[in-house]
Amino acid sequence: MPQTSLTHASTPTPSEPPPKGELGFRARALDGVAFSNLLPAAIAAGLSLTASHALAAANPQRWALLAASGTFVVYGLDRLRDTTRDRTTAPRRTEFTEKHARALSIAVALAALLLVATLFTAPMRVILLCVVCGTTGLLHRRLKGLAALKSIYVSAAWVAICAGIPAISGAVEPYLAWVATIFFAALTANLVASNLRDDEAQLLPGRPHSALTLARALTAAGGLAAWVAPQQLAPLGWIPLAEAVALGFFRPSEHYGHLAVDGALLAGALASLLHFASH
Repeated sequence: MPQTSLTHASTPTPSEPPPKGELGFRARALDGVAFSNLLPAAIAAGLSLTASHALAAANPQRWALLAASGTFVVYGLDRLRDTTRDRTTAPRRTEFTEKHARALSIAVALAALLLVATLFTAPMRVILLCVVCGTTGLLHRRLKGLAALKSIYVSAAWVAICAGIPAISGAVEPYLAWVATIFFAALTANLVASNLRDDEAQLLPGRPHSALTLARALTAAGGLAAWVAPQQLAPLGWIPLAEAVALGFFRPSEHYGHLAVDGALLAGALASLLHFASH
């Protein structure tokens, strides 16, 4: 997800000069983790597993694999196809994408094969949900300039894949509304913060501090929802909490945005899984 300055929300942050020597190796390693599409795929798998635990869904590993492979494909295609615009909004990520375009294209193709294999025997309702969300993801290149709509439809698609699929596979559906609310609050907060790093869409144009305040308020709302939800869902509170911590130290850089702001969703999901496992 791309990049903008806090003081001038419409002016992209310039690309940082590549470091040398040991620092150069460290930077390349960070680029690989942040920009290779593995991070969003891991986040999708973590959130899917967390939702499956919360909803007592069958086949949690299968749905996590489905979420991860689908996310890898959608994000990979978007980043490979939109390098012209991304070169302005996310220069460092775009440089990584262009440099490793062949390897990333092969990885996307392999992920697509894994996605098809996972969907092959899935229930039709799961396939239809994936088609709807996948189509939205492929249209993201055209839709992502539409202000607040970006934060809403992307969050909704993530909730549908990570929580909706475990729910419609025969889970404890009365809890779905709670899981969806907690996920949606944390994911929307993440996307509002992401919009501060780019000029694709601004929820509050020219008011970055207000947008950051809104993102932090959304994490608080997610935490409150986890607190008042049925006791079985209390571990989900780690997800908005982790996102709140990342936003508390927010910096408008590509590495911080991906590794900290996005990575907080994965950290929160892993903490939730450990909490579920301990009870």
